[in-house]
Amino acid sequence: MTAARTLFAEQGYAAVPADEIVRAAGVTRGALYHHFGDKQGLFRAVIEQIETEITEELRTVLRATEDPWSAALGTLSRFLDLCLRPDVVRIALTDAVSVLGWQEWRELESRYGLRLITEVLEATAAAGLLIEAPIPELAQLTLSACAEAALMIAHAEDREAAREKALAALVALLSGLVKERN
Repeated sequence: MTAARTLFAEQGYAAVPADEIVRAAGVTRGALYHHFGDKQGLFRAVIEQIETEITEELRTVLRATEDPWSAALGTLSRFLDLCLRPDVVRIALTDAVSVLGWQEWRELESRYGLRLITEVLEATAAAGLLIEAPIPELAQLTLSACAEAALMIAHAEDREAAREKALAALVALLSGLVKERN
């Protein structure tokens, strides 16, 4: 998986033949097929690994602050930082939809991103800070906005500048979900 992740990040899924992966990993093609079924199965395992790492890192940021809204903003900022990483840009934001297909990609995003966003919104609601609105729909729309921001960053000429603009826009958009504090 390490060899495949490196090659997928550097060259993209389509440009990396299975033979190159097994050569870089020092294993046989039979080992690839035994463990992952095929190159696409290996890609699935790599994207799951990336999504798990991202989610764990975001949960760490989320837990570092007691105020749910401040925690949400810190987590959002960290997510956009992660969208600058070359492996995330290439594997998760460029190749994932075309390799996995739209439906499988959406299911993956539901298991990771949507679940985390739902938890954040539920914590914000439990603290009495969220406006009255249906959380499942808010979570789905928030995920869509975050995914679009991630794509804007991934495909920008100046990713750092795109990240700053995306963060400002998302904070402005999501601030409307929070009740005014006294």
